[in-house]
Amino acid sequence: MAEPTSEPATSAPRPKIAIADKNPVVRAGLQDYFKRDGRFEVIGSVATGSAFLAFAEEHHTDIAIIGWSLPDMTGGEVLATLKRRHAPTRVIVYTGEPGKEVLRQAVQLGAWGFISKSDEPALLMETVASVARGRMSLPYIDLKALTTDPLADLTARERELLVALANGWTNLQIASRIGISRNTVKYHLKNLYDKLGVSNRAMAVALYVSTTMDTR
Repeated sequence: MAEPTSEPATSAPRPKIAIADKNPVVRAGLQDYFKRDGRFEVIGSVATGSAFLAFAEEHHTDIAIIGWSLPDMTGGEVLATLKRRHAPTRVIVYTGEPGKEVLRQAVQLGAWGFISKSDEPALLMETVASVARGRMSLPYIDLKALTTDPLADLTARERELLVALANGWTNLQIASRIGISRNTVKYHLKNLYDKLGVSNRAMAVALYVSTTMDTR
């Protein structure tokens, strides 16, 4: 009588990874790291947010690794779009942007992971592995700082300037319409950026929009 044979074990499919970063060196480096690691399959690598969103809509993507400052949009806009689409892709933000504000927005918009480009590649691999297992992977931070209203400490003038920025006004338009000098506008904007933990008007507007959307 022939001995029973067991069915050959089948290995679990590797999580499918897509990368979106404006820097071709970063994209190539990440693909190389993943190839050498062997646990994940890179199925796409693009330079822009719109290209990533189109790719993710056409291809099942388990995990996305995206830069925050893409040529055509921010990582926050990518996350917001995926959220509206109810996309199953788990996003890890891989960024060199300083400060806590990018982290705050990423968490509010549903990022599963967050890691700095200054960290070692091994830490990125650990982050991806953790997210692949269904666990969020975020740096150790004061959660209270992420949940408090970032606009709460702004003066009335700073709030007025922030709304003007969100409406697309230039410094000259702000100065003439509010009745202050351009140097005074620059002074107030510097204080505004410092309080919000951002470095430019685009980041300030993105924070304002994400915060006001959350309160509607």
